[in-house]
Amino acid sequence: MNTMTDTITFSGQGALPARPITILVAALGGEGGGVLAEWLVDAAAASGFPVQSTSIPGVAQRTGSTTYYVEIYPATLDRLGGRQPVLALTPSPGNVDLMVASEFVEAGRAMQAGYVSPDRTTLIASTHRVYTVAEKAAMGDGRYDSGRLRKAAEKLAKRAVLFDMAERARQAGTVINAVMFGALAGSGVLPFGREACEAAIRKQGKGTEASLRGFAAGYDYAAGTAPAAPAGEEKVWRGQAAERVRTAFPPETHRILEEGVARLVDYQDRAYADLYVNRLAPILAADKRSGGAASGYRLTNETGRFLALWMSYEDIIRVADLKTRRARFERVRAEVGAKPDEPVVIVEYLKPGIEEACSILPRAIARPLLAWAERNGRTLNVGMHLKTTTLSGYLLMRSLAWLRPLRRMTSRYGEEQERIDRWLAAVAKAAATDGALALEVAECARLVKGYGDTHRRGWGNFERILATLIEVEPELSAADRAAAIRKARLAALADPEGKALAKEIGAAKPVVWLSPKRTETIGKE
Repeated sequence: MNTMTDTITFSGQGALPARPITILVAALGGEGGGVLAEWLVDAAAASGFPVQSTSIPGVAQRTGSTTYYVEIYPATLDRLGGRQPVLALTPSPGNVDLMVASEFVEAGRAMQAGYVSPDRTTLIASTHRVYTVAEKAAMGDGRYDSGRLRKAAEKLAKRAVLFDMAERARQAGTVINAVMFGALAGSGVLPFGREACEAAIRKQGKGTEASLRGFAAGYDYAAGTAPAAPAGEEKVWRGQAAERVRTAFPPETHRILEEGVARLVDYQDRAYADLYVNRLAPILAADKRSGGAASGYRLTNETGRFLALWMSYEDIIRVADLKTRRARFERVRAEVGAKPDEPVVIVEYLKPGIEEACSILPRAIARPLLAWAERNGRTLNVGMHLKTTTLSGYLLMRSLAWLRPLRRMTSRYGEEQERIDRWLAAVAKAAATDGALALEVAECARLVKGYGDTHRRGWGNFERILATLIEVEPELSAADRAAAIRKARLAALADPEGKALAKEIGAAKPVVWLSPKRTETIGKE
């Protein structure tokens, strides 16, 4: 019995389905997974089908999802003659007909657990990402490969319906669960039609019109009546690039560099974005000399990517700016499903230390304060709970964001610009020798990320590699130096504490042989 067309025969009732339709839904916190399960149950019950639903709560928002399991027996009660099917409470691997995931990695978890099988399962998943704690905590690029997830989904599922449901929900002004419900109905697996699903949404009576718009978007996509977004065009790149990028840089670099310019205009101003372009001009020239056209100017692209991230380092000014933007308040209201007349309270949990405070002071003041704190073992971490939805809390936080025009006068700004220039000089010097070596030097910038202790450890590891393998006089060939830098970088990413890096750098040091005469002299001394 491995298909939904299998039947059994009861005396007087004729042929009946041998098994229920099994549906497993994985949703993150705040995405309305429970409401989606209610819609499914209401639609099935209103259509006369026996139905049962259970849920298993997840843990934290991105260390696990909440799963909802629904079984629907695809024969109406009037055909059963008083009989009631026995429905299971939990799913079992290899026996799920419809797997629905509100986020792509959650679909990966389901595939790994065996809930997606090629002979039975229709997989419906949103391709957008909400990064996990492990991905965000990684020293380097810790993101899971969405391309591999897509290939696995297309291979393991009987049918894979994959699209950006979060974007469809945003366009409809609703929560992602409505789009998921529409995709469920449009898949053709449910034993009831669109009208029953829409009636279940109307029955709930909350945000009906927006939910119906989201339902229609999901239904049309799954049913094949809506055009699919071309590959690579689901994400809209924000902002307008400086004209210099389009005129002075090759087309292969425009996508990355335009995003970098937009990011830095948003972070500081147009002059700061011009500095970004000025810094990349020598890198492009070196890239051309080393034959970068053959690789699509990879050195320029990678340097431009990491340079934009580094130049938009996180400080108190940036955090305050992002937390007090109108778009953020609107996003939070949408995520919690608040009505226009319903108040929403947002509490910011902050614990700034003396380093964060000194980062926005001039260097002449910051250095003595930091030295005093280090001598006396003072951290001055103060826990703060600030409500940015109150006038006083908003103005206090916004006042920090208004310091943006003064950022160039802060100690952190001067420190970061010196570090950036040191890194870029090393990239350009390596490019004059070997393109592959320069690319490895550029990639080392991925070690510098985050803030607080994470940033300090990352910079410490980066500086050790810079001082011991990059800025030293070459004693190895370009290929061997590139390999040593790559191994050291990977060691630092695998172990942020630096123990693996220390071992790797020690192993990479060349052996210097001394003559017997020199050895005797040293011994006498």
